[in-house]
Amino acid sequence: MKKLFVITLLSLILTSGHTQAVEATGNDNLPDISLYDMNGNKVNIAELGKSGKVTVFNFWATWCTPCKKELNNIADIYEDWQADYDVQIIAVSIDDAKTKANVKSYVDGQGWEYLVLMDDNKELQRLLNGQTVPFTVVVDKNGMIADKHSGYVEGDEYLLEEKIAELSNK
Repeated sequence: MKKLFVITLLSLILTSGHTQAVEATGNDNLPDISLYDMNGNKVNIAELGKSGKVTVFNFWATWCTPCKKELNNIADIYEDWQADYDVQIIAVSIDDAKTKANVKSYVDGQGWEYLVLMDDNKELQRLLNGQTVPFTVVVDKNGMIADKHSGYVEGDEYLLEEKIAELSNK
């Protein structure tokens, strides 16, 4: 019985870092709301999605280790993605009033070339039905939500690249 308990407990621990696809119908538009970038400039979300590029919104926080790992891994290959697929990555911080002061110094220290937006009240995340971070929303060239994904495990960036490649060829 004790052995079964240990095996069950280990299984739960090992799968707690799982990723999960979140339903996206392919018929949903981005919400017409605005967030602010790190310099205080207002940015309309719906307009970002209508850029004619595949757009990836990646929700993260400075206190979220898997979030930072994912965005750092994407940063390593982002230049190639831009050249191959003309994709834009938008890193959306959900850091609240207590931690949002850490965002700019973290991003600057990492050298990310992403547009970073602040969603400190989690309005955009809620409107897109995001429950946790990391949370990724992929938008096609026409501004339609094509895919949603929660969580991160090492290598998920390559699955994301496959989705970006598929949408870039449409």
